[in-house]
Amino acid sequence: MRTRKIVIIESTGGPDVLKVVSEDLPAPAPGEVMLRQTAIGFNFIDIYQRGGAYNLPLPSGLGFEAAGVVEAVGDGVTDFMVGDRVAYMNTSPGAYASLRNVPAEKLVRLPDGVSDEVAASLFFKGMTAQYLLHKTHKVASGELLLVHSAAGGVGQILTRWATALGARVFGTTGSPHKRRAAMEAGCQAVVDLNDEEWPSAFLAATGGEKARVIYDAVGKDTLVKSLDCAAKFGLVVSYGGASGKAPAIEPELLNRKGCLYLTRPSVFPHNSETATFRENAGVLFDAIERGYVKVDISQRFDLDDIVEAHRAAEARQNAGAILITP
Repeated sequence: MRTRKIVIIESTGGPDVLKVVSEDLPAPAPGEVMLRQTAIGFNFIDIYQRGGAYNLPLPSGLGFEAAGVVEAVGDGVTDFMVGDRVAYMNTSPGAYASLRNVPAEKLVRLPDGVSDEVAASLFFKGMTAQYLLHKTHKVASGELLLVHSAAGGVGQILTRWATALGARVFGTTGSPHKRRAAMEAGCQAVVDLNDEEWPSAFLAATGGEKARVIYDAVGKDTLVKSLDCAAKFGLVVSYGGASGKAPAIEPELLNRKGCLYLTRPSVFPHNSETATFRENAGVLFDAIERGYVKVDISQRFDLDDIVEAHRAAEARQNAGAILITP
């Protein structure tokens, strides 16, 4: 039995519903590994769950990704041993903790070239970019892409990785001060979403060329206009809802806009099988070690300051990743 700190929510609502408590953690059960977590990732899905947009059985922990060191292994675990550096991103909510028992099948060993901080800051986001660029659509050199929220955590990774693959990336941001971060990530031009005519600004920036693929994590405020920016037979990927749930789209509208394709993928089905998960992680770690994928940690918060971390994220104060340390 070990004592740990963990963040619990007993009701949904604003950041103040987050409570840091101490509790005893039992030894890992068969098939589990106990981790001493060294770095914890933050993602907007944490806010959606805390606020009630995504249902959780309460009380519940929060957080999907972390990196750490194996402290103990349960019966039957053969893939890992005490002292191994590992990470995860697809287990149940509860990563906001100093110690955690995690099913071994949900873990991946970290290579020497990937630090704990880098892994925790971009594993969930990087695995999202991995399936978007390699599974949802296999991006090819020369293709024109539009990446919404290009200065955000996933947006910067998408932009850097797609640029390394030879794509031409144009981005949008929700505030002018984030433009620099998006440009540094590799965008050829960045459009301000506060401009009601942002699709026209995008087309002006591209010389009238529309996007082969649009990656839209904004949702409610952008999806319909995103259709106007897609080339004939183009693909619009709605993979998040930072501004709210994306509106329903009539199939006939896709026809009128150019026989478009629309999809709503997510990271978990792409990594539901252990072998596939570890293979996908290997692709991401290779991209990190090649320098294709980098992380910009814009803010760091102690676990005790988790309320402030959520407030900062909701205020859109960060251009890049938030890291939480136990």
